[in-house]
Amino acid sequence: MSSGITEIALVLEDGSVFEGEAIGYVPENGIAAGEVVFNTTLTGYQEVISDPSYAGQIITFTTAHIGNYGATSLDAESRGTFARGVIVRDMARRHSNWRSEQSLDAMLKQHNLPGIGGLDTRRLTRLLRDSGSLRGAFGTADEKQLLAAAQSERGTSGINLVAEVTTPKPYTFGDGKFSVVAYDFGIKTTILRCLSDIATVTVVPAHTSAEEILAMKPQGVFLSNGPGDPEMVSDATNNIRAIVEAGTPTFGICLGHQLLSRAFGGHTFKLPFGHHGGNHPVRNLATGAVEITSQNHNFCVDPDSLSGVADITHINLNDNTNEGMRLRKLPAYSVQYHPEAGPGPHDSRYLFAEFAEMMEGK
Repeated sequence: MSSGITEIALVLEDGSVFEGEAIGYVPENGIAAGEVVFNTTLTGYQEVISDPSYAGQIITFTTAHIGNYGATSLDAESRGTFARGVIVRDMARRHSNWRSEQSLDAMLKQHNLPGIGGLDTRRLTRLLRDSGSLRGAFGTADEKQLLAAAQSERGTSGINLVAEVTTPKPYTFGDGKFSVVAYDFGIKTTILRCLSDIATVTVVPAHTSAEEILAMKPQGVFLSNGPGDPEMVSDATNNIRAIVEAGTPTFGICLGHQLLSRAFGGHTFKLPFGHHGGNHPVRNLATGAVEITSQNHNFCVDPDSLSGVADITHINLNDNTNEGMRLRKLPAYSVQYHPEAGPGPHDSRYLFAEFAEMMEGK
């Protein structure tokens, strides 16, 4: 490698070693550790990196060339970054786009996010597909230290990562027709933009009680996306159940889908390597239409556990997993994927209109 490049390594918990070069921020202790997952999206790397749902994880981009259009603050999905690191095959040497404010490398440094480039991401992705998500560590430390860091990393199971990403205090977004309270389990800015088309949104911390929510007299409640294991956000499920049983129209996305399901007896389990990307086909069981969706989740709801309580509304055509449900006797529904995103480009935006209709009493 040429002068000025810092050679580093990625070591996975199974002992696999990948050589590369440092990009972005270099941690003081020389080690970045987390659960390694892969994302298959072709564009939108800034939105992926700034999505709070990646808390605790190191993101591998399967697209070979990353960073060519730079980054802009207008495309950030949250107040910062919560991922543990990024892995790329080839970081663009220069960026070019009229909206760009800085390079991807500069953005990583701005948010103290470490990365490793020049890595064989095809080999890594095949390994993750065969083995499932693996804990890993990369940096300037030696391989023995990196292996120890990978094996001591906790991963995302059995941890409440929502506490790391939720807003510290309530705030208001938009000025729409309805009044909606949105639980922030790791909410994305684009979701707030979509909700603001129909409502004035009051965003509240994840620990906000049902009593506090109902005292606001919202016309609807939204349950956001977020990171980690839904079983570890047990207080939220109790609050959600009380809100829905009070008759409040409720709509959930991603982690919100999992928490709404768990609130009414559903069970969740961890997928081998999760769904991360912008090309997942989902069938709407009511219409038969196939939606091309954006997804980012490691956990899934067992559809059989909702038998008699809810109707399954959507399924993933890649692996037939549950992608949506609607309660039979109460005004609440949810989807596992991200209807606010634009891979289809807007195949799933109708779900926000359905929320408005539900609040209108239709």
